[in-house]
Amino acid sequence: MQVTEAVQCPFCGQTSELAVDTSLASQRFVTDCEICCRPFEVRAECQPGEILSLEVAAN
Repeated sequence: MQVTEAVQCPFCGQTSELAVDTSLASQRFVTDCEICCRPFEVRAECQPGEILSLEVAAN
């Protein structure tokens, strides 16, 4: 199940929506900012249907 969460780009500061697959308990992936196109790392801890913690960091 995917849940969307607002995240702030660590480079340009713009907020955008990010879809996270909550069927994976612990995950780490890289995605590009929709505004400035720079890649940043996302770390998420989830349980089905819920995001427990979500962190973004410059890659």
